[in-house]
Amino acid sequence: MQIHGFRGLARTLCLAALFFSGLVAAKTPGLVEVGETLREARMHGLNGPDRLLSQYRGKPLLINVWASWCGPCRQEMGSLERLAWQDQGKRFAMIGISTDDSEPAAKRYLQNANATINHYIDHALELENMLGAERLPLTLLVDANGRVLARYYGAREWDNADAAKWIDAALHSNK
Repeated sequence: MQIHGFRGLARTLCLAALFFSGLVAAKTPGLVEVGETLREARMHGLNGPDRLLSQYRGKPLLINVWASWCGPCRQEMGSLERLAWQDQGKRFAMIGISTDDSEPAAKRYLQNANATINHYIDHALELENMLGAERLPLTLLVDANGRVLARYYGAREWDNADAAKWIDAALHSNK
């Protein structure tokens, strides 16, 4: 009976591991993988006009996906703003995509943060799914033709030397 109990427990643990590994490995519906080109999307402006994602083609693009309720997102926002004003940040365009359910909450956060880069809100999970934002914050680097070069999950200081190395490596992987 003890052996049967152990086998039953082992079987249950294996099934649970398979189930949860499938959840972890599951892709976001409609995800554009690294190396693939982003699809067209209409973006609703939070601190500027609405735009099409394709209007950012012609220059590399850094996309930061965030939410006003996300502590790590709020933590890194200042460094993204500083990066936008540095020489490094002039090599590419930068935009933010809010995944907030509440447009007023996202706008309030941007006002309080004195945001200067263009930010948009994602309605109906279109951008969130395409960009792969199953967790936040998420930052992507996209080439001038709209091809995803790199994806970074988690907060970081975007205006420091480590981030500059990540950006340089991603941009040079395009050549």
